[in-house]
Amino acid sequence: MADSQKYKNIALLASDSEHAQEAYQALLAKHNWVPFADADAVVVLGGDGYMLAVLHSMLDEGRVIPAYGMNLGTVGFLMNRRNDEANFIDRLNAARGFSIPPLRMQATTQGGASCDWYAINEVSLLRETRQTAKIEVSVDGNVRLEELVCDGVLLSTPAGSTAYNLSANGPILPLESRLLALTPISAFRPRNWRGAILPDRSKIRFKINEPRKRPVLAVADQKELRDIAEVSVSIARKCSLTLLFDPGHSLDDRIAAEQFAV
Repeated sequence: MADSQKYKNIALLASDSEHAQEAYQALLAKHNWVPFADADAVVVLGGDGYMLAVLHSMLDEGRVIPAYGMNLGTVGFLMNRRNDEANFIDRLNAARGFSIPPLRMQATTQGGASCDWYAINEVSLLRETRQTAKIEVSVDGNVRLEELVCDGVLLSTPAGSTAYNLSANGPILPLESRLLALTPISAFRPRNWRGAILPDRSKIRFKINEPRKRPVLAVADQKELRDIAEVSVSIARKCSLTLLFDPGHSLDDRIAAEQFAV
């Protein structure tokens, strides 16, 4: 059996939650785990937030390996169902891999500070005060909206389209669609603009109008930068991540199911 395994060096990571730590202790003796630095795959115990944190740490460290999540959280959209009876090594080796290219956000503040961050779900721009934001939106060098007056705007990947994007009434995107969702958050002007679906080869630029009166912050998943002047976002295909899912419980299946949820 060992010779037929796809992944022979496997790391085990768990969130700090009580349930995840209990599962971690139960699994420790069931396999000869290796440190993450030596692994060719990782089993992640926790919820979506912890999975995102693990994936971001891979991007930050420049070492990306396939990740198989077991849901010990709430929603578990990026995770597999917990099944204590099944052999998790068999599940891991039978799992199907999905490529998840992140967004790359390059932002500059009014004071000249800058950041270069990745986002797996979405990049969002949000007003910082009671004043609505005024944002110029360009796609591939062409100004598409001279002034979007809104609480904010976000650009979502297919993997993130059922998260913040969906709650902002954005479209759900199939995982392999190679599309991005550009979705306004409480848009006031143009009043009838509902957003756009863009090819993921697009390069999107946001410029803040009246920044002193109407300050805006930018968020790349969990990281935020305040008082921004300009933000550019594009797909970082060379940094693609791989999520592993049990047959019949893939991210594509879940995205499809969300479109029929009532």
